Amino acid sequence: MGMVRMWCGVVVALLMLVGATPLAAQQWTWPEEGENLTSLTAQQLRFVMPGFTRALGVRCSYCHVGEEGQPLSAYDFASDEKLAKQTARTMLGMLGDINQTLQTVESSGDRVNMWCHTCHRGRPRPLTLEEELTERFKSEGGEAALTYYDELRDRFYGRGAYDFGENQLNNLGYGLMGQGAIDMAIMVFEKNVEVFPESSNVFDSLGEGYMERGDTDLAIENYERSLELDPQNENAVTKLEELRAGG
Repeated sequence: MGMVRMWCGVVVALLMLVGATPLAAQQWTWPEEGENLTSLTAQQLRFVMPGFTRALGVRCSYCHVGEEGQPLSAYDFASDEKLAKQTARTMLGMLGDINQTLQTVESSGDRVNMWCHTCHRGRPRPLTLEEELTERFKSEGGEAALTYYDELRDRFYGRGAYDFGENQLNNLGYGLMGQGAIDMAIMVFEKNVEVFPESSNVFDSLGEGYMERGDTDLAIENYERSLELDPQNENAVTKLEELRAGG
């Protein structure tokens, strides 16, 4: 009975997400009985699968064998060929375990129901913004990573998928500095200044980046701007004294 109640909660939540007639636009007729089903019944598939596509921001071809743009009748939904489908089954089991465990936790109000959108929020891989950009830095370099930042911000800003606050780029920049990638760190700090021009902290960080690279004049310029925005910034005061003294 516990698993039945859990799945009822998941199905209700997904119905709220996709609406009462989620598949009308596709003109797709679901089979009465599914094939190679291990985690869901054929009836549950009708409501859960459209929720997956929206929660992860993907389409059927992400997990199933078939080509985007082709009719669904051409897909081999029973095939386990794609790793993403196998991963989805594991994640679905994890979701069930979490919701079952939550049923054992005392609550003073309505219980929280975990489901795919709780973590994914429209992304197939629920990484933080810092993790996303770090991956892109490693694979394609600094300019590509910052272009990717703009793309993510245009697409996801205000949707809760990523934290677009100044600390994400700041943390990334300091991580790069810790690896000795000073030039790339400065690129990140410069982007943060562009996005948050009224933040004392981002100018402070950019000043530190320039100081690490030995660009004294630029370091002083940015520490001064940081101090203008926040006269109580003691770190900027200290760094300016050191730079002006040639330390």
